[in-house]
Amino acid sequence: MTDPVDLARAIAAVEEAWVEIRSTSHELLGTEEQERERLKYLVASLVPLALDEKELVARAVERFTGKARRSGVSAGREDEEPLAP
Repeated sequence: MTDPVDLARAIAAVEEAWVEIRSTSHELLGTEEQERERLKYLVASLVPLALDEKELVARAVERFTGKARRSGVSAGREDEEPLAP
């Protein structure tokens, strides 16, 4: 990301999204530092897709919390038996 306007939007969106995430009972998967870093990457990947900062924050929070919810789900199909060791 090299455009100063996009960079400023991303920085502001990370801060706003982090406040929103922490204000909920959302469980973090790693340390606070690791999760903030993950959020930064998510925001950077979403900058080209969002029309404004509000949309960028909303998309980032949705993606961040959605990934956390899915992380506990196994990679296999729900109707499959787990593989024997």
